[in-house]
Amino acid sequence: MPKAKTTIVLATRNRGKVKEFQRILADYPVDLKCLSDFGPIPEVEEDGKTFDDNAYKKALFAAKVLGIPAIADDSGLVVEALNGAPGIYSSRYAGEHASDRENIDKLLREMTGVKNRRAAFECVISIAVPSGPALTYEGRCAGTISTEICGDGGFGYDPIFYHPGLGKSFAECSMTEKNKVSHRGLALGEVASEFSKILAWLQVRMTELKPPKPDHKQFAHNDWSEGKMV
Repeated sequence: MPKAKTTIVLATRNRGKVKEFQRILADYPVDLKCLSDFGPIPEVEEDGKTFDDNAYKKALFAAKVLGIPAIADDSGLVVEALNGAPGIYSSRYAGEHASDRENIDKLLREMTGVKNRRAAFECVISIAVPSGPALTYEGRCAGTISTEICGDGGFGYDPIFYHPGLGKSFAECSMTEKNKVSHRGLALGEVASEFSKILAWLQVRMTELKPPKPDHKQFAHNDWSEGKMV
């Protein structure tokens, strides 16, 4: 008899992101949905202080509203000389509705004359259940900020993010090249490598009737020794 599938919602309306997760988890008994599959659901205010906070908030909100496990991610660019900026404000660095080019132009202005160009893309993926507990996976890709735009591919800050291992900016890379080293690709790889354990954890947690707790930092860190609990 075929193994019953676990339904998980990806807390996004981005179908491209759903397809990416579906491809990575194709060998597992998972029915992956997105928010658009469930009708109108309010947007979550991303007011956390870290990528971890925002990813968890989005995952927990979707899990509570829909009553099923949820996955969410949050990511951005962290520049050492700017004390971690733009960080969680990466998508709106130049304003709430700023374009990629406006964000890039502001960052280049901020970096004018700065010798330390070290930066990193960071991504956090949170997998939460309605009662509150969550698993967290992280990916980080180090590089430098170029002094000018290089390449016309990719999105976001890709045209000014130079990857030393590839010897070019992310905007000059193919999608295959980028996925092998990118922050999101690395985080997704961590999820994929432990997904059998994740499914087992979800099955246990979804049968428990524990009330939600107000602060996810209170949850246990060792449901399994190899896992990455929030």
